[in-house]
Amino acid sequence: MTMRALAALLALGSLAACTPNERPTAGPVARAASWQTVATDVDRRRLREWRAAFVNGLAQARASGNAPAIAREGALLQPDAAVGGAIANDDYRCRVIKLGARSPGLLPFVSYPAFNCRIAQSGRLQAFTKLSGSQRQVGYIFPHDQLRQVFLGTLVLGDEQRAITYGIDSDRDLAGFVERIGPRQFRLILPSPRYESLIDVVELVPSS
Repeated sequence: MTMRALAALLALGSLAACTPNERPTAGPVARAASWQTVATDVDRRRLREWRAAFVNGLAQARASGNAPAIAREGALLQPDAAVGGAIANDDYRCRVIKLGARSPGLLPFVSYPAFNCRIAQSGRLQAFTKLSGSQRQVGYIFPHDQLRQVFLGTLVLGDEQRAITYGIDSDRDLAGFVERIGPRQFRLILPSPRYESLIDVVELVPSS
């Protein structure tokens, strides 16, 4: 890792200052030139292999009898549903669906009720915070291409009050894509999380 990349990686540690009810604060990471200067090698691989994780997660979920539930979700659970367009800063209702099981005994399809999330400007980047629930994603959204943005962050668990610094604990690191899939519907796809599933799909719908 180059000194520049290391500095950018440590800069993402500004996430560690947030609590579950606060968005990440502005800091050096907000001035990062691109997600490529921040992402770990593991997360680069996650991003490259996102579609395989999505397809495999869907296959497991369908094989366990959840095909009707998947069909009812429409574009949300279609890998190639992105239509382009950046997500706006706003409060969102965010609903998590877990596809596939990382180990025997886990359910290959789990749909949770909606929680509260927020996207707010933090310097040059957007900060994403899941405000409620026992698993709370916290991180930053980077520009990428015409179809999607890149999310890099960490996972806050239970009653923890601080996020672990990105890049310190690979079990908590998260990487994914933010995509618009409808007029007022977005999703955050998180391929190959360390816990439970093959891919997490977070539906994001503006609260207002």
